[in-house]
Amino acid sequence: MPLLRAVVLPGLGAIAVLAAAGRAMRLFGGDDPREDRAVRALQDAFGHRPADGDVAVASEPADSGGRCDPVDRITEPLSWYSGVPQTIANGAIWCGVTWLLTRDPRSAVAPAAALALETACFVASAALTGRPRPEGVWRPEQPHATSSFPSGHTAAAFALHGTLADLLESHGARGARLLGPLLRYGIPGAIAFSRVYRGQHHISDTVAGATLGRWSAAVVRRQLISS
Repeated sequence: MPLLRAVVLPGLGAIAVLAAAGRAMRLFGGDDPREDRAVRALQDAFGHRPADGDVAVASEPADSGGRCDPVDRITEPLSWYSGVPQTIANGAIWCGVTWLLTRDPRSAVAPAAALALETACFVASAALTGRPRPEGVWRPEQPHATSSFPSGHTAAAFALHGTLADLLESHGARGARLLGPLLRYGIPGAIAFSRVYRGQHHISDTVAGATLGRWSAAVVRRQLISS
């Protein structure tokens, strides 16, 4: 019963809210919302355009000679770092590191718990929303087959890194005050930008993903870290 009240019911509520928000965005904004104009303008400023007749994978930037622009060079590793296999590995590694440093079982499972909660809510809400990926954008990598809303990469980044920041603070780690904002907002925010810039998501997808990730980290902090 405590698990039902503390995690399951709030999780179902989060899924319902996300699905309703995603459906509303599709209903009122369509599948090519106005927010994408800013993304196309930014991509165009760096010479990126979608390949002719193909909005899924784009050609090299115009007049680039195959070279990547500075933003491309920064966002490519960020997007890769937030990938599914890398995130799973990160969660497992940080569970092990936390156990070695604290010998506290509740703290040690916190990174995995945050990712598990975020993933369950993401998969369910994405299936209920079914939002297509952005159209007419430069997209250097094939997108996943899941719905564009919410951004799972963004949600996982905020959930995992936010939980790491909470662990640092709860155990009084040196430098926690400095590292906390970087972990909670800096790294996940950069990942969210990379997903938008590389044509994988609408801006609102990453906003929803960030909200889901922060909420997941808050639930884990309340149930495992602070209790």
